[in-house]
Amino acid sequence: MIKTADKGSDRSMTQTVRAQFALRELVLRGELNPGERVSELQMVERLGVSRTPVRMALVRLEEEGLLEAIPSGGFSVKTFSEKEVFESIEIRGTLEGLAARLAAERGVSRTDLRNAADCLDAIDDVMRRGTTEIDLSRYVELNAKFHHILIGMAESQTLARQLERVSALPFASPSALVPVQSRSPELNQILSIAQDQHHCVLSAIERREGTRAEAIMREHARIAHRNLERALTNQRDMDLVPGSGLIKRRIRA
Repeated sequence: MIKTADKGSDRSMTQTVRAQFALRELVLRGELNPGERVSELQMVERLGVSRTPVRMALVRLEEEGLLEAIPSGGFSVKTFSEKEVFESIEIRGTLEGLAARLAAERGVSRTDLRNAADCLDAIDDVMRRGTTEIDLSRYVELNAKFHHILIGMAESQTLARQLERVSALPFASPSALVPVQSRSPELNQILSIAQDQHHCVLSAIERREGTRAEAIMREHARIAHRNLERALTNQRDMDLVPGSGLIKRRIRA
């Protein structure tokens, strides 16, 4: 039998998660502007949940990096400079490189290698349809799955937590900038390079080549760098970047 206290705790957690998702959507859709103060009472009224779940949701979004605490109390929506966005992607690539190196050096099971290979086979199938018919949503799903498998291979909860945090920033996750490259005339070439890097890192892990595996994943993140550089010079592309409204763009000549 579930105790009443446990039921109350479960309800509170469900409300917290719901508040967290709803609040994140408000930020990412631009309904809360960069620098805008976000108070607990304001969100209680807006989200229609009690104070405790809202308070916890605000703290979690601060941990994700979307909000920041302000001295007068409450939180404000964080603004990111272009430099910070590039650094976030670089940090993610560095951590994924470390995950690949640890996986290679420590060794991984045949089951993990098979799961990763099956995922890459599925991506290959998506890409064989050609750029005019490619299912980008399916590609994004499988790409995220492969990166998740890769992180799991390192068997490091500490590393996984740090990667989860940096990937929570909407523009820094492994597939965040795929919609931008979908507008590029070099889409097929870019996806082919990314997929080749996937195959190469898996091979390096299987061969226990830690240094090579790490270098490949760090280079892999450079694709996102190039996509961001492209977006920053084209507003139509920038509109496709998740959380683009949070980025303070520098004035270009």
